[in-house]
Amino acid sequence: MDRNRKWVPGFGAVLLIFLSHTTSALEVPLDPKVLEGLPQPPTITLQSPKDYIFDPRENIVIHCEAKGKPHPSFSWTRNGTHFDVEKDSKVLMKPGSGTLVIDISGEKAEAYEGTYQCTAHNEHGTAVSNSIFIRQSRSPLWSKERNEAIVVQMGVSLVLQCRPPAGLPPPVIFWMDNNFQRLPLDKRVSQALNGDLYFSNVLPEDTRNDYICYARFPHTQTIQQKQPISVTVLDNSPDGERRPGFMTPLGITSTKMVLRGETLELECIADGLPTPEISWQKDGGELPSSRMSFYNFKKTLKVSDVNEADAGDYRCTATNKLGTAQHIIKVSVKAAPFWVSAPRNLILAPNETGILTCRVNGEPKPKISWFVNGVPIENAPEDHSRKVDGDTVILSYVQTGSSAVYQCNASNEFGYLLANAFVNVLAEAPRVLTPPNRVYQVIANNPALLHCASFGSPIPTITWFKDSQTSVKNGDPYVIHENGTLEIHVAQPLHSGKYTCIASNNLGIKENHVYLEVKEPTRILKQPEYKDVHRGMSAVFECKVKHDPSLIPTVIWLKDNGELPDDERFDVDVDSLTIRDVTDEDEGTYTCIQNTTLDQDSASAMLTVVGNPDPPTDLELTDQTERSVQLTWTPGDEHNSPTQKFLIQYEDLLHQPGVWVNLTDAPGTSTTVQLKLSPYVYYSFRVLALNGVGYSQPSQPSSQYRTNPSAPDENPSDVQGVGTKPGNLVISWTPLTGFLANGPGLEYKVQWRQKDVDEDWSSETVANVSQFVVSGTPTYVPYEIKVQALNDYGSGPEPEVVIGYSGEDLPLSAPDSVQVMVHNSTLAEVHWEPVSFQSVRGKLQGYKVYFRRIRGLHETEDTEQQEQVLTFSGNRSEGRLPGLQPYSLYNLTIRVLNIKGEGPPSPSKTFETPEGVPGPPSFLNVVNPGLDSLTLEWGPPMNNNGRLTGYTLKYQPVNNTNELGPVKVINFLANETTITLGNLNSSMLYKFYMSAKTIKGSGPIITEEAFTAMDTMPPVGPAFGKVNTSTLEDGAVISWDYFGHHKNVYVEYVVENSKEDWKRELVNGSHWHMIKGLKPGTSYKVRVVARDPADPTVHSTDEVLVAVPAVPSRQVDIATQGWFIGLMCAIALLILVLLIVCFIKRNKGGKYPVKEKEDAHQDPEIQPMKEDDGTFGEYRSMESDTEDHKPLKGSRTPSNGTVRRDESDDSLVDYGEGGDGQFNEDGSFIGQYSGKKEKDTHEGNESSEAPSPVNAMNSFV
Repeated sequence: MDRNRKWVPGFGAVLLIFLSHTTSALEVPLDPKVLEGLPQPPTITLQSPKDYIFDPRENIVIHCEAKGKPHPSFSWTRNGTHFDVEKDSKVLMKPGSGTLVIDISGEKAEAYEGTYQCTAHNEHGTAVSNSIFIRQSRSPLWSKERNEAIVVQMGVSLVLQCRPPAGLPPPVIFWMDNNFQRLPLDKRVSQALNGDLYFSNVLPEDTRNDYICYARFPHTQTIQQKQPISVTVLDNSPDGERRPGFMTPLGITSTKMVLRGETLELECIADGLPTPEISWQKDGGELPSSRMSFYNFKKTLKVSDVNEADAGDYRCTATNKLGTAQHIIKVSVKAAPFWVSAPRNLILAPNETGILTCRVNGEPKPKISWFVNGVPIENAPEDHSRKVDGDTVILSYVQTGSSAVYQCNASNEFGYLLANAFVNVLAEAPRVLTPPNRVYQVIANNPALLHCASFGSPIPTITWFKDSQTSVKNGDPYVIHENGTLEIHVAQPLHSGKYTCIASNNLGIKENHVYLEVKEPTRILKQPEYKDVHRGMSAVFECKVKHDPSLIPTVIWLKDNGELPDDERFDVDVDSLTIRDVTDEDEGTYTCIQNTTLDQDSASAMLTVVGNPDPPTDLELTDQTERSVQLTWTPGDEHNSPTQKFLIQYEDLLHQPGVWVNLTDAPGTSTTVQLKLSPYVYYSFRVLALNGVGYSQPSQPSSQYRTNPSAPDENPSDVQGVGTKPGNLVISWTPLTGFLANGPGLEYKVQWRQKDVDEDWSSETVANVSQFVVSGTPTYVPYEIKVQALNDYGSGPEPEVVIGYSGEDLPLSAPDSVQVMVHNSTLAEVHWEPVSFQSVRGKLQGYKVYFRRIRGLHETEDTEQQEQVLTFSGNRSEGRLPGLQPYSLYNLTIRVLNIKGEGPPSPSKTFETPEGVPGPPSFLNVVNPGLDSLTLEWGPPMNNNGRLTGYTLKYQPVNNTNELGPVKVINFLANETTITLGNLNSSMLYKFYMSAKTIKGSGPIITEEAFTAMDTMPPVGPAFGKVNTSTLEDGAVISWDYFGHHKNVYVEYVVENSKEDWKRELVNGSHWHMIKGLKPGTSYKVRVVARDPADPTVHSTDEVLVAVPAVPSRQVDIATQGWFIGLMCAIALLILVLLIVCFIKRNKGGKYPVKEKEDAHQDPEIQPMKEDDGTFGEYRSMESDTEDHKPLKGSRTPSNGTVRRDESDDSLVDYGEGGDGQFNEDGSFIGQYSGKKEKDTHEGNESSEAPSPVNAMNSFV
């Protein structure tokens, strides 16, 4: 029966190890210690090339290196016969090696030419090298010849032959002149592959007497030259233009053979006049563009790495204006032998079967010959386990001692291939080569590779286990490679732990432990951000990282992918980089790299140094006219902030020297602007640039530009006429600046006349003022006003007419017919007759209503209250008075209002407001609380707003869940201010609502809350009863008694002995709560807390300890051998017998199945169970798990949160895999009633951990 094969190229370096039931192999490096003592047939590791051309000036070195165990010995043959190295003093074999060094100094090197072959031998076989053909390099001299001078007519074609001597290797050919200058080549003059020089047509400039062909021999580095050739070109009878024709190759077709893998070189050189152009194509196919190149002005086509598809007809075409010529080169591709599949070393165990294959190809098809230990296989000693079938050798049921080296020789007329492959028969117990207890660290979400390199013969079978009990199988997320490596495609924290690999074959078992730690990835949470920083300021790049606590990151900052400058201004902190006093050189890209030993993260940001722009330069004035000029400038450096605009300022050297005034601005992309000018100004201009940082410094001022005087272009602005007192009119204006005067002698002509009166304009001319006062005017009459500018060169434009009014006086009259309409207890409406326009004596502003509360209607004396004022703007005749006090007496007066002031008051008018609803009682207090009674006291309202008719009291109880009970109502007379309520519940909160009322109804309420007394001494704060707990698989149920009135009740919990903050869950309106998401196998401290937002006191129960039970783990059987399965079956049978005995004892001890108890309790609310009856204190079906895991009514658990087991010694719980075992309805032990799903085997607790499967197997060997 065939066994899996092992292919081992270079056994000392690598072994190819197969996993059982596989056919492919992976190379696994071996520890050199493993090789100690292992036999190995010889392997050739270094040899000289098959064709070795040596330089006769140097020693001949023929390499032959091999390895094996024991180290091989070496021998040589020359020309097919044994070469006795020791007999030739000129030949030295290096110690421990087969390499030959032949000293040929003083000797004829030809004596050592020939074919050499090296043999490496030890007791396990013989390996042979290639046949190495040794030849001496040669550079013969040129044969003596005399070159005749060549005379040709212009336009004809010409060939200068080189014919160099045959060298070994062939020489490199080139043409030069006497001055050792290369002759220029072009599409007309070119050098052929054989070295000849071709002229498609000759020209007079081709005349010269020093055409010299040189041959350079590479090995000897010597150069030989041919005798110079003289060429004379005559032009007395030039040859005319002609069609192309081929100078080489000749004829219509030619043939070319090339070997596979070599370079195909095709050449076409044509004559003709004008010089032809050469093009190439392949008939019936495309030229291989990726491997093709043209040389010699497209006269040479080269195709590299030739394959069989390159065979075919290649057509070269020569073209000029007179026609074309074509030549077809038929290319055939042959092939020296090449490997399809070379034989590979075999390592076999005794009685295994192996196959050596030697698959080659070539054209013609190579012949394959097999050798064993250097001897033709047909001449080797007969071996019945060996069968040769063409290119295959089959070795069946090999035995110890049958190791050998096989040689495959494949040859045809173009070459040969020789390969050695050893067959090494070994019987070795497994060895694990991976160092023990190696810790592999990997970042989460990355692949994890756990190595288990092994060696053994037969090939060991590799098995993996996690945490010494969980068998790891191929499949997501695990992949077990053929070389034994365990790969986790996407490692997660749950994959961390101890892994065991076991290598086993029929000679033994070996195990190794490794550990996997999956770490959190390093992530930059706060990345550096792009910065625009002003020169001289500081730049701060943040780089805050989140990393695994066990990995300490190191931070590296780079600038433009290089190191930071060595400058103390750069301050690198743990999570930031600060650059102080930033300069322009600091600009660039800054990268933060956070490195740990396992990973890294990086982030980059750009720093742009910005600054104020440089001032513009080169100001120039062009296109100068009386009223305009063009200003041009050159912008300065923007300093990384685009220019937004240019501000143009001017200085008036005549009127305001030293004062620069903004004239206009221009877009940031502009460099010129047309400026409008005013007369009589001595201008000087400057320009400022504005970018995102700010303005530049001003530019240097421009040259001065003066404009001539002229009459004013405009008149004063903001002309007004306003009287400041009765009998005057003040005319004012904004005077023109010197810039607007347009000339000297600026004055203002002021004109006025009364509107709608037939009279002439009055006028007055004033200088250097901004107002003029007209006296003796009537009171508050309209005037027409004009102000005109004038100077020594004329008057300004005709001014516009402005309407003004003379001075006002106080109004003369008061409003008449004042009437008041009362709408309700707080709102009244007043009406009056407006005064005449003449009596206002000014601009009417409105009316003022003065009103004051005299007293309440139920009061006998007046009360002094502040007078209130409401102003009604415009020409009004009515207004509303809101916010009045009900049941009160008011009086009011009205005055008219102008700008000057108020007129006389109207006659006083009184009015009354009706009754309204009263205000709230002034207070409501609860005194003398009893067990079933409360006494209430209250006071009358601050504002009765009428005649008080009584009070209304409403009250209702409030239970512990803040739910309100039924409302009771009691009415009281106006003189009652106290009441004692009886027949109340003790320890109950009551809420009271009290309001006063008049005939208009009840007013707003006042509220109060109070408790009746408790049966016993009332506690301080809320009262808590006993706290009960019970545990679930991943949580706990907490219940308590509570009768406090606080509105917010919480359950708080924290891991025992933890420094974390308490976690809080709100549980208002309930006396039990389920805490979910607790960690199995962990103890928690739990308490119930009551908090009232209005009361800073916090009330809490005592802390109770809740222990969440651990989840039982599942053990996976690791063994697959039959003997182990049988052993496990026997153990299972023994356990079954023990279980049956236990059931019998239990029934005798009075323990009843759960199903019998269910039959006895048909009530849907299960009654509490005794803790000592051998059953569980809580019963839940599988379906109950979906109902929020609420505890069933009547269930009871011990205060420590754990379920007590039966104290009897024969309880089946003792036989489970943990403390969570439960009985089915028929009494069987399957863990169903708890409603728990089995947890993943990775979460098993240590108490249920099984012994190592490896130890289990070893103990039964």
